[in-house]
Amino acid sequence: MTRYVVLLIILVLPLTMSAQQNNLELFISDSLDGGQNEILEKLKNLPNVEIGKGITFRPKSDAYEMTIRFRMQNLLGMSFGKKFYLAETEAQVKRLRLRFDGYIFSPEFIYSIQLGFSSYDTEVIPNGNMNLIRDAVIYYMPNSSWNIGFGQTKVKSNRARINSSSALQFIDRSIVNSEFGGDRDFGFFGEYYYGGYDTFAIATKVSLTLGEGRNWNTSAKGGLAYTGRLELYPFGRLHGKGEYVEGDLEDEQAPKLMIGVGYTFNNKAQRVQGWKGDIIDGGETRDICSYYADMVMKYRGFAFAADYLGRYTPQDAIISNKQYVYTGSGLNIQLSHLFNGKWEVAVRNSTMFPDNNLKDIVGYSEWNQTTIGITRYIIGHNLKVQLDISYNYMSDVCSLMSNYDRFDVRFQIELGL
Repeated sequence: MTRYVVLLIILVLPLTMSAQQNNLELFISDSLDGGQNEILEKLKNLPNVEIGKGITFRPKSDAYEMTIRFRMQNLLGMSFGKKFYLAETEAQVKRLRLRFDGYIFSPEFIYSIQLGFSSYDTEVIPNGNMNLIRDAVIYYMPNSSWNIGFGQTKVKSNRARINSSSALQFIDRSIVNSEFGGDRDFGFFGEYYYGGYDTFAIATKVSLTLGEGRNWNTSAKGGLAYTGRLELYPFGRLHGKGEYVEGDLEDEQAPKLMIGVGYTFNNKAQRVQGWKGDIIDGGETRDICSYYADMVMKYRGFAFAADYLGRYTPQDAIISNKQYVYTGSGLNIQLSHLFNGKWEVAVRNSTMFPDNNLKDIVGYSEWNQTTIGITRYIIGHNLKVQLDISYNYMSDVCSLMSNYDRFDVRFQIELGL
């Protein structure tokens, strides 16, 4: 008897499940006038959410696409003097960014908007303008080989500056980049790419910009800034745009190398660093010339980067006893290794070399900073925990600079979508 009951259950159960499925399908069909096809269409039009790539909205007409992303960096830092006394404590939201990317009408017309909301991002610039907008640029990109853009974005000058602050293996960029590196500006931009991942490749990037930096808006006395950059890839492009992502998170299985050089002529700059810094006193201007040379090597978890940057002006660099254009050069070298795709140990050495005529006014003949960093990658650069320790040493220090901070300890958590 039991045998027949089991057989009956085996025969009836699939029929019951089939009936339930049919009832569910009828319920779905009755719930929407368009039936199942409309449900499928609605599902297709739902936003796509992917860590590191944001939330993407794309209608079925493909008339536009918009990706929303955000990221934040929460920082705790402490600086210590020569005798290890606590000189300063820093606790802040270092960066809080909201970004919109996509296209309108056609994938050939691309836009990128980025806003910054932390006090670090929004500090008022010297002419009194607000500094909320970081990027607001439109590109025409008919194919992957070239594009032209108009608006405000990063000037493609040197590797470290083009490298997003969200993709650093240390908590911040080097002291060399902070002084000599490029920045954002408003103008025209063009890029050209040739080659692939397995063959020789090159990239050229040029721009014609206002020359006074982001959100400056008008320039009555200044000229324009002209920037060009050339990149060579002897063994092919790096995967995952690795030339501008620090650390070998892609675990390159073949050696990869990028060599880049660039130059900027900023005609009649109104600020002491060209795109950055204070307004030059007395309504004066300077022709500021900046040069850049950098390289990136990656292979099986190892990453090496080097940057040589500098600045000069044909006019007098010293404006007054308190203001000057920092002319000279700087060298930055960093080496890292990624263990099992999770833990990274990195070392960086950065040195500043001011010109001889500036040594008395800047207060040193050389400034060297050595940094050791440890990063725990949880979801790549999108979710990571970082700790770094820096030691500063200045040569031929003047009396006013004798109490400079010797040690910096910083801890940061970064989260991005």
